[in-house]
Amino acid sequence: MIALRQVALQRGTQTLLENADLTLHAGHKAGIVGPNGAGKSSLFQLLLGGLAPDKGDVEIAGGQRIAHMAQEVASLDRAIVDYVLDGDRALRETERALAMARQHDDAHREAELHGRIEALDGYSARARASQLLVGLGFVQGDLERPLSDFSGGWRMRVNLAQTLFMPSDILLLDEPTNHLDLDALLWLEQWLIRYPGTLLLISHDRDFLDAVCDYIIHFDHGRLATYRGNYTAFERTRAEKLAQQQAEAAKQQARREEIESFVARFRAKATKARQAQSRLKMLERMETIAIAHVDSPFHFTLPSADKISNPLLVMDEADLGYRTEAGAHVQLENVKLSILPGQRIGLLGPNGAGKSTLIKSLTGELPPLAGKRIPGENLAIGYFAQHQVEGLDLTATPFVHLQRLSPTASEQSLRNFLGGFGFQGDDAFGEVGRFSGGEKARLALALVAWQKPNLLLLDEPTNHLDLEMREALTEALAGFEGTVIVVSHDRHLLRATVDEFWRVADHRVAPFDGDLEDYRAWLKARLEGERREARQDKAERQDSDTTPQDRKAARRAAAELREKLRPLKRERDRAEAEMAKVEAALDEVETQLGDAELYTDSARKEELTKALSRQGELKSRLEELEGQWLAAEEALEQLEEELTGE
Repeated sequence: MIALRQVALQRGTQTLLENADLTLHAGHKAGIVGPNGAGKSSLFQLLLGGLAPDKGDVEIAGGQRIAHMAQEVASLDRAIVDYVLDGDRALRETERALAMARQHDDAHREAELHGRIEALDGYSARARASQLLVGLGFVQGDLERPLSDFSGGWRMRVNLAQTLFMPSDILLLDEPTNHLDLDALLWLEQWLIRYPGTLLLISHDRDFLDAVCDYIIHFDHGRLATYRGNYTAFERTRAEKLAQQQAEAAKQQARREEIESFVARFRAKATKARQAQSRLKMLERMETIAIAHVDSPFHFTLPSADKISNPLLVMDEADLGYRTEAGAHVQLENVKLSILPGQRIGLLGPNGAGKSTLIKSLTGELPPLAGKRIPGENLAIGYFAQHQVEGLDLTATPFVHLQRLSPTASEQSLRNFLGGFGFQGDDAFGEVGRFSGGEKARLALALVAWQKPNLLLLDEPTNHLDLEMREALTEALAGFEGTVIVVSHDRHLLRATVDEFWRVADHRVAPFDGDLEDYRAWLKARLEGERREARQDKAERQDSDTTPQDRKAARRAAAELREKLRPLKRERDRAEAEMAKVEAALDEVETQLGDAELYTDSARKEELTKALSRQGELKSRLEELEGQWLAAEEALEQLEEELTGE
């Protein structure tokens, strides 16, 4: 159990927590939300012992192993798979002790240490570490390369893999999706859903929080408010609370009318395509979502250019990529596309397939290696990518940045515009070099918006933005009347912003006839196909080196292993089905226990006692079933590895 009791915490002159209480039980998966600077990362430092509370107590049940991702990546000369293995300190210490025992020819000690390695699951460690890295986007050929070969974003992925590899009872993750693309994010989501320990997750990705978390902890004016359910449930509950506050009623009505306006506008022209219908459903949900964020400090619109061309931009038989000293490197071949006014396009595709290359080529930053890029006469591009953030003048202020774009604009109009992006009052005159990553990203977006583009090209625009700013950006993009092309791992933003997808894969750009769930299925099928081809290639190589008798024996052994898999699959599926029933029953009981009158009405004391007893029984049964499921799943994985020879 994790408990904070009447905790106060102050950093400098800012009070982060005041009389804050929090209780989390084993196995809970809690998302931690609140504005940037509210104290989310400081909460982690309290739990890790890096900070002491100014008042109150922080309690963690004894013997709990905590895994937390380091912010600095060291050991740059280590192969990345070895760096991940270093996360299991007990295993590494045992391996070193075994090497010493071998040097001293101590057979008894060797046998003892081999037993300990087996208990630590050490013989499968390298395969497990490799699996984590591949899931996060690395290929097999990368695993033995040193960490120094990789850029900062990829090093953070290695750091994340090491954290996931650490044996832990409590896992603390601070913005783990920041450097991931959509493919790696979907993989991480499934990994965390299966994680058996207690998870505390700081994230500004609402879909990620929805999929992974069963509790939300909200930093609310120095207090920690705990909500049962995922992020969507939190928004709904918070919207209901805010609706009861008279001071917010007028703001809510204005936001409701604003959302209804662009929902009605889109409904009038929406097609029956799955992507467009997905977006329509998302926009219809945004009324409730907007009300839950009515007290956000961010609210802005994205004005569009007065003049347009049709088409805005054409790519004609273009080969796209880079020129290096070694020659041309083509990533996308024979690209033929016309970008029309009003299109809203999301780019999907595996990591490294060329999504960012396509965006840069559309801007003109990367000229085509062959073919033509033909801009319309009135094309006005607004381009946001991480290097725009890095290119800000660190010695200037937000006001000066905007004034440089429009020297004749009035001071009040500039300040009003910056206010919508959270730069209110003196913040508009703060030096950019002192800003956080999120503040710099907000400023870069403001500069793009000020220029009134008719084609917005956005490459991962939500990195470093908190949930409130993400929601404001989502609303602004949903109401934008120009053309949008976006690469993002934020599925909520994609659903609300785009009504068609293009798939960038296998050196091609082509329309994708489906929504995000269809893309998830496509990714899974693609990965399974790649694995199947790899197994076939390996089998063919082995066949060429073996006799017919050897091949016959191998087929017989494979058939026997498949027979062994069947009962394990039945056991896993049985446990999974029963877990679903127990979880549903537990939800009913905990809904019952959420009734405040149950604790104050003495006539219901027996009902309370029974409910608490039933809750304990169900939790115990759920833990037992999870153990059965996990044992069957692990046994299946081991047998499948034997079957495939991997």
